[in-house]
Amino acid sequence: MDRVHKPHNLSAILRNCDAVGVLEAHAVPPEGGLEISAGSSAGASKWVPVRRHRDISTAVTALRASGFRVVAAHPTRGARDYRKIDFTQPTALLVGSELQGLSDGGLDLADELGLIPMMGMVRSLNVSVATSLLLYEAARQRQDAGLYAHSRLDPEQYRNLLFEWGYPRLARRMRAEGRAYPLIATDGSVDPADVPR
Repeated sequence: MDRVHKPHNLSAILRNCDAVGVLEAHAVPPEGGLEISAGSSAGASKWVPVRRHRDISTAVTALRASGFRVVAAHPTRGARDYRKIDFTQPTALLVGSELQGLSDGGLDLADELGLIPMMGMVRSLNVSVATSLLLYEAARQRQDAGLYAHSRLDPEQYRNLLFEWGYPRLARRMRAEGRAYPLIATDGSVDPADVPR
């Protein structure tokens, strides 16, 4: 998110991310900071952490270092219909504010430009609606390619996420104490001996 400034849009985007299994979002906060409304995100902000970056260059550099290519959603010359973009490889979607769109820097740094065809008089959709369409197209392509047949997360990352989602207060406490998380049994329980008192 490149300076997406309306809290309800930020929250709706996080809800969209959670709906298709995105594990984290990245944001370049607008002037005045980044506020996420827990109410309109339906609690998704608990499941989809937001990594903040000081500028778009830093954000794109971090994403590329993690193996992502960047597809910018922007109705501009040279952009392709989003349904024709290959989302089966690791992809970060770059979206901007409704008023300003993406920054010039964001457009310049993108590996590919995508657009949602519009039939009426307005030029673009609400940013959270547009993000939803992009995410669901990516999910459709990935489902068709069999990418959801099994978890592709590192086993340790998977175990840590399960513990943090299932035991959030205990996870915060154990992180603060520098302790490793205990294993979760198949019934969802943890051994009391492994839990700090």
